[in-house]
Amino acid sequence: MLIRRSTYVHLTPLGEDRVLIVHAMSHLRLVVDAEVAGIVAWFETPRDMPGDLAELRATLTIDVDTLAGCLASLMERGVLTDQDAAGEAAAVAEKLTELHGRDPGEALDQLRRRAGEGANPYWSVTAALGAGDLGGAKTHRWDVLLFGDCDLQMEADFLRREAATRDVDLRVAASFPDDLRLAAERPHQAIFIGALRSRHLVAKGSVADHGGDPAALYLAEARQVIEGLRAVSDAPILIDGLPEPTVQPLGLADRGPGGHRARFRAINQGLEALADQYGGVYVVDVAAALAAEGTGRLLDDGLVGFTHFGSPGWMLQRPSVELQAVHGIFPDTARLEALVGPDLYRREALVARAHMDLLAVVMGLGRKKCVILDLDGTLWPGVLAETGAPFAWTPEISGHNSYIGLYFGFHEALKALKRRGILLACVSKNDEALVRELWKYPDHYPLDRLLTPDDFVTWRVNWEDKPSNIASIAEELGFALDAFVFIDDHPVERERVRLALPQVDVLGEDPFALRRILLADPRFQVLKLTEESAARTDLVKAQLGRDRQRADASDGEGFLTSLGVVTTFERPADGATLTRVAELFQRTTQFNTTGRTFSEAELARHTEAGNVFIAHCEDKFGDYGLVAAAVVEGSEIAAFAMSCRVIGLKVEHQFLGFILDALADRCSEVLGQILETPRNGPVRHLYADNGFSQDGQTWRKALAH
Repeated sequence: MLIRRSTYVHLTPLGEDRVLIVHAMSHLRLVVDAEVAGIVAWFETPRDMPGDLAELRATLTIDVDTLAGCLASLMERGVLTDQDAAGEAAAVAEKLTELHGRDPGEALDQLRRRAGEGANPYWSVTAALGAGDLGGAKTHRWDVLLFGDCDLQMEADFLRREAATRDVDLRVAASFPDDLRLAAERPHQAIFIGALRSRHLVAKGSVADHGGDPAALYLAEARQVIEGLRAVSDAPILIDGLPEPTVQPLGLADRGPGGHRARFRAINQGLEALADQYGGVYVVDVAAALAAEGTGRLLDDGLVGFTHFGSPGWMLQRPSVELQAVHGIFPDTARLEALVGPDLYRREALVARAHMDLLAVVMGLGRKKCVILDLDGTLWPGVLAETGAPFAWTPEISGHNSYIGLYFGFHEALKALKRRGILLACVSKNDEALVRELWKYPDHYPLDRLLTPDDFVTWRVNWEDKPSNIASIAEELGFALDAFVFIDDHPVERERVRLALPQVDVLGEDPFALRRILLADPRFQVLKLTEESAARTDLVKAQLGRDRQRADASDGEGFLTSLGVVTTFERPADGATLTRVAELFQRTTQFNTTGRTFSEAELARHTEAGNVFIAHCEDKFGDYGLVAAAVVEGSEIAAFAMSCRVIGLKVEHQFLGFILDALADRCSEVLGQILETPRNGPVRHLYADNGFSQDGQTWRKALAH
């Protein structure tokens, strides 16, 4: 097969190992490094593939798999093509013919929009993408929209690069907030909304000039954009909060709710309240992202938006030909260079990370279910068997034990994770009876912030090796190893776990960073706190108790009867329930027929049509909470997921029966699919065990009226 560079692709060097790829028809714009540009240039002459691959490979530093992935990505994007020039031109003409009758300019615009990464993007400064960013097999492929002007659209390639580090192939289309039809033209995994144009009016005039509320105009525009998008798309919407200025024009005199900084804070608070009114709308905390690294060097606080949303590095990003002296004078930029630092695009990269962090939480990417902790030297200083107590601490502010607050803060962060629904377990080389005896605190300790043995869902306190104990916990809880994080102060133990269990993330090198990591890392985040998340430790403890009793029982049916299982089925009616339903589809990998996930907006729409079903379960050990959910589309069960906590209780059969009864009035036949994954073995007999017949990929069952 002959492959060549597209006739419509042009390469423009930007300097500093950056080359701009532009596709004249699709308006695709990618900034790549010199190696990727060299790959594209090599195909200026048609090449036989894979025959000539060895010749290309010899000129590069990347491995074969990365190269293959990079070539596939360039082919998919139309940068490379297997068509000759005439065939490529004919294909474009055919696509334009489909739009016959449109204004020629609009027809070409439609062609660009269909490309998925074209549309109407703003000029942008970008990060150079390498072959590893474009190539290599990514587990996830997400299409996203950026609605905004310069401040957001400049991030397109920073978002792509940040996504690539998280095993995501991110495809980005960008346009302006009034281009809402772009969201309706094709499905997207998420929509980003940048700072809106009315931000320029926030600081103008007195409070009275704004009708008493300087935030009202901005929030009204935000509501209009959100409702416009919701009319055409169920995709999650991530809207930017505004950066908060560090300098006030009137200084200390500018205090109070109408002050300069207060206006921006009021908008951010108003955006949070506004987002809560809609399903699947979330606010990106841009102010916090900038503040974490120093807003002063990332934002210039200017009132005039001539520096592309006030980035001090903007002037330093410009090529010298654009920096024209005025009246023969140009300022010395040495001090500005010292302030900004060597990374001129740090602001764009930081905000792109904040966007990807929130998107990862929304999509459930890499979510952790359990933190496994070492004890001695990790939860407290020293060895408990030698010190006799977790902390040798008294309430004095100073003294040689004052650093003990480091451990108190660590405990506090772990308790916050428990409130979010993340389980805690411990693995320690120790005597369990002695640990339980000595793990006590005097009354003057901050007891509400400190962990106790009851906070842990399971223990492995023995003299076995830690990798074996961690694997044992994974088997007991029924979680895949990549759902765990292990924390240990000892470098040898950390390395043993990394080598033996590479799927487990290992932390502990920097005790001063642990608290921030646990509280801020998107893998430990949840979008909303629910009663079930707060009670998850107790729910799982009860489940482990059932499992132990089941293992001891000689009669399986008798055991089920002794549990006194009570199940209830219904259609959900409130937003809090939909949050849990969305979480169930994201978190459940074993008993999940199709692996589909749903945004809260999608679930709300299905709920209005009566197409969402849920199941609750309880027994003598306690309440399991919401344990199963299904979504029906037409006559097909599009998704069916059930918590692993109730596998073996026959809940799935009763729940499926309830769904079939509910559908009998409107369907003569119900369809279902089971898309096999490495983890969903338990669900594969669901339809076969309930009277469905297999027809290729589809399972069918006739319903009696």
